[in-house]
Amino acid sequence: MSILRPFSASDMFKFNNINLDVWTETYGLSFYLNYLATWPDLCYVQAAPSGRLMGYILGNADGTNTDWHGHITALTVAPEYRRLSLARKLTALLEFISDTVYHAFFVDLFVRCKNDVAIDMYEGMGYSVWRRLREYYGSLGLGNRGRDEEDAFDMRKPLSRDTNRRSVRPNGREMIVDSSAA
Repeated sequence: MSILRPFSASDMFKFNNINLDVWTETYGLSFYLNYLATWPDLCYVQAAPSGRLMGYILGNADGTNTDWHGHITALTVAPEYRRLSLARKLTALLEFISDTVYHAFFVDLFVRCKNDVAIDMYEGMGYSVWRRLREYYGSLGLGNRGRDEEDAFDMRKPLSRDTNRRSVRPNGREMIVDSSAA
């Protein structure tokens, strides 16, 4: 049986099996440490009985007034542990904490527009596209001159505090904004 537990700093020495995936955004150590120090209750890992990490989620709380929300910064599951509902369980935990502890109006996340598997999963969990962020994901490869190259969907799921469902937009895929608006 696997174990769901808080993400710890030492987990950063064990998550290469998860982070070495084409869909996973990776960050510097200081980024992870900042999240662990600032939002420890929104950072979790799922570990196999052997101790091998299966997946993790990093989140934060952000915004003001009716824009106060939980945010999924990173959610990833190692390829060999996919299709076990781990991502759904990690997401449900972050949603629960965002709702009950932070009293957020919604939870949001950014996902590559080409990542159909993830988009379908999120839509199946009640998320919808709020807007499309032009050139959100970048590549600093040669010939790209540091310009971003791939769009992202900003997906949102209303929580209990959003009684009027203001975080849902029926035409979100048509709302295209510059990524600097994120």
